[in-house]
Amino acid sequence: MAKKHTVSETNETISAVITALGEGAVGIIRISGTEAAAIGDKLFRSASGKKLTEHTPHLLVYGHVVDEENSKIDEVLAVYMQGPHSYTAEDVVEIQSHGGLQSLKTILGLTYKMGARPAEPGEFTKRAFLNGRIDLIQAEAVMDIIKSRSEASLKMAVRQQDGQLSKKIKGLRRNLLDIVVNLEAVIDYPEEDIEEITFNIVSEGMERVKQELEYLLKHAHTGKILREGLQTVIVGRPNVGKSSLLNALLSEERAIVSEYAGTTRDVIEEQLLLGSVPLVLVDTAGIRQTEDYVEKIGVARSKERLDKAELAVVVLDGSQPLNEEDEEILNAVAGKPCVIIVNKGDRPQVNDLTALQKRFGKDRVLLLSAKTGGGLEQFTAWLQSYVYGSEHAISGGAYVQNTRHENLLREALLSVEEAIRAAASMLPYDCLVIDLHKAIDAMGLITGDTLQDEIINEIFSKFCVGK
Repeated sequence: MAKKHTVSETNETISAVITALGEGAVGIIRISGTEAAAIGDKLFRSASGKKLTEHTPHLLVYGHVVDEENSKIDEVLAVYMQGPHSYTAEDVVEIQSHGGLQSLKTILGLTYKMGARPAEPGEFTKRAFLNGRIDLIQAEAVMDIIKSRSEASLKMAVRQQDGQLSKKIKGLRRNLLDIVVNLEAVIDYPEEDIEEITFNIVSEGMERVKQELEYLLKHAHTGKILREGLQTVIVGRPNVGKSSLLNALLSEERAIVSEYAGTTRDVIEEQLLLGSVPLVLVDTAGIRQTEDYVEKIGVARSKERLDKAELAVVVLDGSQPLNEEDEEILNAVAGKPCVIIVNKGDRPQVNDLTALQKRFGKDRVLLLSAKTGGGLEQFTAWLQSYVYGSEHAISGGAYVQNTRHENLLREALLSVEEAIRAAASMLPYDCLVIDLHKAIDAMGLITGDTLQDEIINEIFSKFCVGK
């Protein structure tokens, strides 16, 4: 079980609708806190006539919600979950009513009249964290599950909620703590015969932690993409087939395709799952010199999106030789994550593919036809290899999906590297301890072991109400 915290804890009972608002077959209201059981007994009448809390906990009970005048509001199923065996580790009552807005609104209003207050965004999960049922990584994984864009990202989020990443980071943190304990023992008791801890032994331990941190950060790229989608921009000069490529990938006519140059004058953004990779795909106006005022704005926006993109898909017309506009775009993406698509592969080829492959790498230059669809499967395979690596799959290990986690792991890595350099220079043990404590604190901020009110509140404020 995760560590129990006492930050901003309260005895107030909270309630909220925890299903999506709108008309539906079922809507669920959750009540959590010290008065949850009492409120459940007041507003629920079981068919058997017994109070809700007189039934076996964790079993659904059939009955009705009634108001203060004992009038029936809705036919429902209710369940009482006695703490700590509940989502929040507190007493919890959940009521499953019909999913109409008015029914849910009325029942929720009754919970307020009977002593509950509206739950804040993420407050149920926050209480689960504060009560020690889950740690901070597991809490944040709840939102990752809700927002998963692909089967791979869902699996990764579920593994995080199960504690795989928590165990990895807590293990590394514990390794550093053991090193610090040994170093501080030598510092505090120099007269004792405990100088067995040498710079070499300390350096070996820190090097192992460093390698583990580097591995996590190396794969953070994959985790972040699966969580948020790969920000991908399609760029090229006018009329090379950018919009045709977008339509082919989406399998629908999303963008206007014409033989006239400059048809696309603004960015078009779409989300899709290509293979098992979630993309935020942007089709841009053709980049070229133009006197048309509206097209100028579109070209400026295209360049802006190119600067911010995580991957640039550069489209060239394979049936024509490269011109100055092509070269300008190719120079702009040099050194950036990119793939070169030589389009119109169904026509006789004029472009020098070999020269492009020498310039950008053989695996980053692909020939395809957006018109016929030939070669699209090679692009999908390349994309999966780019995101997942050569194995084309997410293994069962721990992955970092969260930007906050990634930044803190980088801080921890830098501190460990500083400590390794200090050991190599034979600096006093005190210097190593300072750097190692920085790394330990950074990893503690990930799991919640190093607790700061403002960070906790900020994280849970991003959750939806009812979670």
